[in-house]
Amino acid sequence: MSVLTKAAKPRQRAPSLRSLETRQRILDAAELLFAHGGFDGTSLRDIAGKAGVPVALVNFHGGSKQELYARIVVRRADQLSDLRLRALHGLKAGPDRLSLSAVLRCFVEPYIERAANGGPQWLAYARLVAQVSADRKWSDISQRCFDPTAKLFIDEIAAFFPGSDRSAVAAGFVFTVSAMLALATSMWRVDALSDSAARPNPAVLANWTVFLVDFAEGGLKRAVVSPGVA
Repeated sequence: MSVLTKAAKPRQRAPSLRSLETRQRILDAAELLFAHGGFDGTSLRDIAGKAGVPVALVNFHGGSKQELYARIVVRRADQLSDLRLRALHGLKAGPDRLSLSAVLRCFVEPYIERAANGGPQWLAYARLVAQVSADRKWSDISQRCFDPTAKLFIDEIAAFFPGSDRSAVAAGFVFTVSAMLALATSMWRVDALSDSAARPNPAVLANWTVFLVDFAEGGLKRAVVSPGVA
């Protein structure tokens, strides 16, 4: 290609602030609607209405409905993976001896903190992850967004259970994730079943982190057969 041809090639303009804000509004609207109505129960027209934009802009910023669904899962998955891996790296680089509870905290705490303090979008995200985890048709999203970090944590957990069946460790990890998602989406059931008069308060979620980690640690130690584990 000649210099002239290169020079003649049009330059791509960076998105304007208005365009970025519109895209964010569309993604946020899609996240809330998909979380509560599911993939099949939500239309692009619904998303456009909630975001206050024409349907054509939803297509422009998000692509097809399936592409948009994947996009809103990916955007928080990347952030969570980074936070979890940073926490795990910091734990392993520190002076304290590794413990199962500390490793579990590295995984669950980053999300619980955001669900408690990040507003309705982060709470909605738990419902999305539950949908993706429960339906095999989204297995490609799970494999791409969640499996690399999940397998790394399963490796770390399995190290506490030498000689154990990896499938048992993986099952314990999946049950831990399910408990974390239930904590974020079903605290109202805890209040109802305990006859609590308190209104659901997302900020209270952070207080349940220790309970959740203890629950997961106890379940793993009881269910995963391994010599030398108390």
